[in-house]
Amino acid sequence: MAQNDYQDFISKIKRKTGIDLSLYKEAQMKRRLTSLYEKKGFASFEVFYEALSKEHQLLDEFLDRMTINVSEFYRNSKRWEVLEQKILPKILAENKRPKIWSAACSTGEEPYTIAMVMSKFMPLSELQIQATDLDTNVINRAKAGVYPERSLNEVPAEIRKKYFTQEGSFYKVDDKIKKTIVYKQHNLLAEPFGGPYDLIVCRNVLIYFTEEAKDELYKKFSAALRPGGIFFVGSTEQIFNPAAYGFDTEDTFFYRKQ
Repeated sequence: MAQNDYQDFISKIKRKTGIDLSLYKEAQMKRRLTSLYEKKGFASFEVFYEALSKEHQLLDEFLDRMTINVSEFYRNSKRWEVLEQKILPKILAENKRPKIWSAACSTGEEPYTIAMVMSKFMPLSELQIQATDLDTNVINRAKAGVYPERSLNEVPAEIRKKYFTQEGSFYKVDDKIKKTIVYKQHNLLAEPFGGPYDLIVCRNVLIYFTEEAKDELYKKFSAALRPGGIFFVGSTEQIFNPAAYGFDTEDTFFYRKQ
């Protein structure tokens, strides 16, 4: 019964929101959503869905829980050093104004980090980065650009001084950085990708998908890059057969389209 309850829930959610939960690893997603509905006092997925249909706020909260928003600036800072010292100089040698996409950008730390790194190479007025996420709530938080101190743990001191202002116990991102990002809602699994991009950054998201969904996404990311373009993934997301998607390994967690 419980299994069917979840399967019914999945198909109703897909019809209602266009989001296909079956593409996420089932055990993780089911556990996360069960704890949410139990916390709210519901007894089953069926009752939970009825409530979601009626209460907009509950639906928002459900979407928030579904999209995994754990982010910070310069996350795994050594990788950002590789981007700055090794990857970007090559990209910029081929295109002075590269086309960059931060996919599944969550609350904005990642696209803002890209902009801060890029600011060492070009005037911010010439920079535009596309950033997308499934969840409009997190996009709104990203646009606000206000973060708790723990999000800044790995930010280099000179960058912190230059691009953040402290307001009480929070830190606000400089408007010059904020203006470089264009935010848009986008469903990676269901909607087409634009392109061709010079750099696509999609980190710490793919681990939540099934192998089939991941396979599909790697193909889409590859198709969205120009030849020689770079795909930058998270530090638990190594692609073990990059050639299958038309990639060569450029560095750990960086893949170059052949």
